[in-house]
Amino acid sequence: MKFSVSKKAQNSDARSGLITTDHGDISTPIFMPVGTVGSVKGVFHRDLEHEINAKIILGNTYHLYLRPGVEILKEIGGLHKFISWNRPILTDSGGYQVFSLANNRKLTPEGAHFRSHIDGSKHFFSPENVMDIQRVIGADIMMAFDECPPGDASYEYAKNSLDLTENWLSRCIARFDETEPLYGYSQTLFPIIQGCVYPDLRRRAAEFIAKTNREGYAIGGLSVGEPAEVMYEMIEVVNEILPAEKPRYLMGVGTPENILEAIDRGIDMFDCVMPTRNGRNGMLFTSEGIINIRNKKWSTDYSAIDTSGTTFVDKQYNKAYLRHLFVSNEMLGAQIASLHNLGFYLWLVNEARTNIENGTFKIWKESMVKKLSVRL
Repeated sequence: MKFSVSKKAQNSDARSGLITTDHGDISTPIFMPVGTVGSVKGVFHRDLEHEINAKIILGNTYHLYLRPGVEILKEIGGLHKFISWNRPILTDSGGYQVFSLANNRKLTPEGAHFRSHIDGSKHFFSPENVMDIQRVIGADIMMAFDECPPGDASYEYAKNSLDLTENWLSRCIARFDETEPLYGYSQTLFPIIQGCVYPDLRRRAAEFIAKTNREGYAIGGLSVGEPAEVMYEMIEVVNEILPAEKPRYLMGVGTPENILEAIDRGIDMFDCVMPTRNGRNGMLFTSEGIINIRNKKWSTDYSAIDTSGTTFVDKQYNKAYLRHLFVSNEMLGAQIASLHNLGFYLWLVNEARTNIENGTFKIWKESMVKKLSVRL
């Protein structure tokens, strides 16, 4: 994987860039739709590619390990072939899911013992076998195995957690470097910065990770309950240390406003389930603000979903019809809303990139932030 910075914004740490992988190029800033189990929920690959032009999607090691399982993925030749997706894929290591979903989990210096949330069966993740599993999955970008402490963790808990994460990272790197890709294309490993909401721990983690000299770096453990301003502070702390010539990935964030504020602070890559999850519940993100499409006020509004026209559904369907689908519990409503929201997120980062390159990012960002949180 290669990364180059194309343009730096004026009066901001925002930048546009290009990530090059064996499955295609990714212009940054970029939003990555979440395809946890090998599918972006409710959205056809056809629409991901041709309507919203998603350049990269995510899979999750924990979920894919449990279903369909590494044997099936290895037999068919990896996740790309299994799901018929020929663009880049990033896989989360599954650490967050082990600690949030698994029953009866137990952490040891060797790794994490846990029970499947599906059937209660016993499993074990170590830094080494998580690297091996991600080799089998075949993601272009693999994530290191880490522990994600809760946003309200005590300093002592966060410090002990970071000790464990750094030990696991060293083992992930050793395993990654002694193994080879299985399917004829290259893979890369991103370490994850933890440290909760404590600036000294975040600095320590960033300094440790910067010395590993990997192709990119991730910031984890944010947007887990802490105030947004604290999240922005942690981003600023670590980005002062991380090398500017490497991409920075903010994991699991967030709202459109969060994304613009993080781009302003030098973040290049994002993922979040919010576009599809909120879309399935009738919340639409638009260029003028947030719509709860179930509200009665939309029942006779025959205008387009969003005047920005980010996807074909914005041009083809009106608000009144979409509301009708939701109140009728018709699954097409959730599909339309999910595709619209994903299209909007990708439109937003594309607009950010355009304004970075035109020298107008800061002014544009301030005007957009004012609109994005308005309830229409």
